[in-house]
Parts: sequence; structure tokens; C-alpha cells
Amino acid sequence: MSRISVRGFAVASATAVTTVGAVVGVASGSTPAVDDNNFEAAAADTTLLADIPAGQQAQVQTASLTQQADAQASAADAAAKKSAEETARIQAAKDAKSKKQAAEDKLEAEREAKEAAERASRDSVRSASSFSTQSSYSVAEVQAMARAMMPADQFQCFSNIVERESGWNYKATNPSSGAYGIMQALPGSKMASAGADWQTNPATQIKWGLSYMNSDRYGSPCAAWSFWQANHWY
Repeated sequence: MSRISVRGFAVASATAVTTVGAVVGVASGSTPAVDDNNFEAAAADTTLLADIPAGQQAQVQTASLTQQADAQASAADAAAKKSAEETARIQAAKDAKSKKQAAEDKLEAEREAKEAAERASRDSVRSASSFSTQSSYSVAEVQAMARAMMPADQFQCFSNIVERESGWNYKATNPSSGAYGIMQALPGSKMASAGADWQTNPATQIKWGLSYMNSDRYGSPCAAWSFWQANHWY
């Protein structure tokens, strides 16, 4: 088989056309389109399709077309791969954004639920005046008053202090200092700011105690309990 240009059938055909044009130009006395050096290089490097035996021309054409098809297929595969990678990247970014949004929505829902519970707890708090006056009160009754007069999450802290100060005895008196009531206010007359019946009404004493603990000094019964644990007084 004659030598075939690696540039394929299309290049060989173009070279054949160029070669014919050059010969015609020389015959007519015009300047050739391709200089002698280029022409000789092309002629030396390229075997024209016309120079190949007729029986082998189909093989040359098939080989050239096969090369073109392979190149096109390779380019198509590379484009498809790049497209798939870009699609995967975009989808990953969307998934990450969706997960982040879901996490933020969950946190927001939890925060709103907590705030709703706190509001419900505050709304359920009773005032000291809502309790009927009795001649005496049991420890359980005083504790029930306190539980009803403050948010649920503050009662245990409040109770921890009262247990250590008076044992829930609303008439408890310290013979040495004169501290009085379940809060052991010193002097006891301080509680008059919450009601004139501060000596006999545990609800009035609780009202005063909550006002004292919720003031700028502590901020809440639990904050007051933290201080008590460190100092054994509040």
C-alpha cells in the first residue's frame, strides 16, 4: 500500500487541489499559490488519494472517517463529563443550602417553642391578692402559693432558699437578728411594701421575696440561689 498522510483523507484531498492549482499556474505564467519549498514539503509528506490504487481508496477513506469519528466521540465524552461534574457541583451546593436552612428552621422552631412555654408560664402566675385569707396555712399550702406565683422553672431555686432560711414557716423568727417570715427578711417590716398583712399572710411574704430576688440585685430566684450557694445568705 502507498504511504498515506497522517492528516487523513480531508488533508490529502486539499493537497491534491493545491497541487493541481500550482501546476496550472506555472503553465499560465502566473505566480504559484504555494511556494516551491512548501510545495515540495507537501509533496514529499503527502500521498494523494489519486495515487493510491483504486482498490485501496475505500480503505483510506474509511480510516480517515474513523479518525474523525473517534475525535468527535472523544470531544463529546469530555463535554459530557464536564457537564456532569458541573451538574453535580450545583446539586451539592443546593443540598448543602437546604441542610443549612433546615437546621436554622429547627433552631428557630425550638426557640419559638421555648418562648411560648415561658410566656404560658408567666401568664399562669397568680398574684398574692388572688388567694383567700386564712387564719393559718400549712407548709403544703404555702408551697402551693409559691408555685402558683412564679414561673415553673424558678420554683425549685426559690424553694431551695426558703428551705434553708425558714423551712417554709411563714411565722419563723430569728431571735438573734429579728429576721422574720419564710424569706427571713431583716427587718421583717421590710415586707410591708408588699402588703400590710406581711406578718400573717405567706402570699404577701412570697410577693416581697420574688420582688427582692427579681430586682437588679439578682434578676431571678435561680440567680439568687446561685449567690446563696456561694455565700450562704442572699
